Amino acid sequence: MSDSISTSAPALYGSDASDDEQRDALTGGEIPVAVYGLGKMGLPLASVYADVTGNVTGVDVDPDVVESVSAGENHIAGEPGLDELVGGVVETGSLSATVDGSTAARDARIHVVIVPTLVDENSQPDLSVVESVMSDVADGLAPGDVVILESTVPPRTCVDRVLPLLEEESGLDRGEFGVAFCPERTASGRAVEDIRGAYPKIVGGVDEESTRVARLIYGEISDNDVIPVSDATTAEAVKVFEGVYRDVNIALANELTKHGEELGISVLEAIEAANTQPFCDLHVPGAGVGGHCIPYYPHFLIQEFDADSRLMETARDINDTMPGYTAELALNGLAEQGIDSEDAEVLVLGLTYRAGVDELRATPAMGVIERLASAGADVTAVDPVTDTYEPFEEAGASVLSLSDAREGSYDAVVLVTAQEAFEELDVPALGSGRANLVVVDGRQALTELQERDVYYKGIGINA
Repeated sequence: MSDSISTSAPALYGSDASDDEQRDALTGGEIPVAVYGLGKMGLPLASVYADVTGNVTGVDVDPDVVESVSAGENHIAGEPGLDELVGGVVETGSLSATVDGSTAARDARIHVVIVPTLVDENSQPDLSVVESVMSDVADGLAPGDVVILESTVPPRTCVDRVLPLLEEESGLDRGEFGVAFCPERTASGRAVEDIRGAYPKIVGGVDEESTRVARLIYGEISDNDVIPVSDATTAEAVKVFEGVYRDVNIALANELTKHGEELGISVLEAIEAANTQPFCDLHVPGAGVGGHCIPYYPHFLIQEFDADSRLMETARDINDTMPGYTAELALNGLAEQGIDSEDAEVLVLGLTYRAGVDELRATPAMGVIERLASAGADVTAVDPVTDTYEPFEEAGASVLSLSDAREGSYDAVVLVTAQEAFEELDVPALGSGRANLVVVDGRQALTELQERDVYYKGIGINA
């Protein structure tokens, strides 16, 4: 532990003060907070912390992010209320930003880590960013501090990796500082609302005192219930289990969709009717599962532990096939219309993994484009939500603006992501006229075209 670490601010972990006294200190700005990571979830979290406590330093490795936040600017698009929140807390001095994590750690008493955790090319969980940030935290860790991890991680990360790292690199013993896991339960496009308490907050510490402190802190941050669980590992499992549930449920819906070809029914209609029974909650099929959460979190169990994971592995395999399946619907439709794929002009609508969110990680659009291009089709893609085109161009697509795409003529249109701007698009007018326009609806957003003079295939509708 560095001699330069400031310990003048009151501590929460191991304090003799009453809970009420600690709450007053926290909300009165007496306890400095450092939030490490100012990305899609980190900036909203840091801003809410700043609004509640009045004393937050945000840390990010990107100097451009730090510069924009320091100027009171929100660099995360599509988050209602975040512009005003960031501007307000920076103006009052409640939030500042820096690239120097070690210095921020020396000044802080509460350390909140919310940085990305993904998987590598072998689907192994990659905790290198978390561990790097924890080294910065250790450099400034003082007795009485509490470290809160919100990044989604494999269960046992806090006890097997974070706690030993902090002990070794800080020189402190276990019991001199707290460690808790408090999973973020937020979605892009509603982060501020979610953080403020759309759902109960889960907290679990490596010891009872860590759990108590985390519960006290989030009792002020969130307007909803704060649910303490037995330990940090249980809290870690809660977040991973939530993602696994969605992945497996979506895979089931996608598999049922493929049965719909033989059944000759709208699987979506059957799912909606089935869900009127309270013990059934089937999800919706689609062109694929993307984003920074669901495609990755099952691997935090599959790859890390020896327990049988056949169901999770199968679900991942099924969901990974959906972009190719979506593309095949288009290629089969072209063949039925007498158009060779190598002569076909195909328009792909939507590149982001989710409507309204500029996030391309694991987006199904990539697999759709790659399959169409490999079949020789001339692929054009459009998405007004993102301006990141290079990966899709490398995959074989020409990426145009929506206005330019409207001027083209196509043999097939494949909707992957139902962006709001597409609602006004006259899809049938995009046809080349060589045959019926092939329309593949990957998100049940073009169902009205079933009544138009097009060749329509909708995933979950009548595929």
